[in-house]
Amino acid sequence: MFDRLSSLSESALAKISSAKTSEELESLRISYLGKKSELKALLKKLGVLPAEEKPRFGAAVNDAVKKIESRLLMRRQELLSSAASVKKIIGGVDYTRPGFIQKPGLPHPLISTIEKIQKIFLRLGYGIAEGPDIEDDQHNFSDLNFPTDHPARDAQDTFFIEPIHADNPLLLRTHTSPLQIRVMSCLNPPFAVIVPGRTYRSDAPDATHSPIFHQVEGLVVDENITMSDLKGTLSFFAKELFGPDFKIRFRPSFFPFTEPSAEVDVSCVSCSGKGKISSDCRVCKGTGWLEILGAGMVDPNVFESACRRRGDRVYDPEKVSGFAFGMGVERIAMLTHNIDDMRNFFENDSRFLEMLAS
Repeated sequence: MFDRLSSLSESALAKISSAKTSEELESLRISYLGKKSELKALLKKLGVLPAEEKPRFGAAVNDAVKKIESRLLMRRQELLSSAASVKKIIGGVDYTRPGFIQKPGLPHPLISTIEKIQKIFLRLGYGIAEGPDIEDDQHNFSDLNFPTDHPARDAQDTFFIEPIHADNPLLLRTHTSPLQIRVMSCLNPPFAVIVPGRTYRSDAPDATHSPIFHQVEGLVVDENITMSDLKGTLSFFAKELFGPDFKIRFRPSFFPFTEPSAEVDVSCVSCSGKGKISSDCRVCKGTGWLEILGAGMVDPNVFESACRRRGDRVYDPEKVSGFAFGMGVERIAMLTHNIDDMRNFFENDSRFLEMLAS
């Protein structure tokens, strides 16, 4: 039995050393160490040996098992190392080498600007609402009191989605104002919300325009809301965001969905508000001011649109009033970071983005 054990061990070690694949190794392991292997059969014959031979034979079997297991492990590692070398030669990449440590990501300056705006209004008790980028003509224009011949409804200004349905075509929203109707359709007054999101217009990219840009819409509805409430809110916001040194002005304007309406400007960061002296400033185009948002009192016709959507008179313009505003995030980011070209935010120059993030 000792001779058979020695022969069996030598045969196993030789076959394992010449194995070419992991599958072949596994087959040899089962053959020599499995439950039905000859080694197991030899152990079962231990009882026929004389008492003085049993310990020595048992130790010899255990030694043979350890040698076979050790050779199996060694050959498996050799095959894995050989496979890695082949991959290295074929693919030109050494997968065993440690990888490069990637730089950690940082918030994009536009995301940081949106978060700053949100924090200011959250402190004032506003909620945050979101809506779809793809809108229909009814929500984007008609419900917001845009006349049918308004130039914003032309294909040269708006991205319409084909196929274009004549009655209510789909489009990429041109502003975040459609959320006024959507919010009023599901909330009862009083409430105050802001709506951050992307908007789309058919503009040629330049220092102050982009076909894709970001806005933050605001809407407040309650009883006895006045223009003074709007002006006080936006004055507080501007001072919190830009600081007391920036000049701010309100000037009359027109928007279909607000009446009366105003635009809010801050002094140009590029020329320090000296546009009339330094008329070559390409950011403010020589005016000394940069528009950051439009605002006004919610037009009664918009409240009527909400009533039609809801099928009730909760937003009867004789009982409630409100104000709305919309600001361009890119222009605000330009001011806070002293950037004179909006396109820098979209060109993905990591050096520029790291500089602003730091």
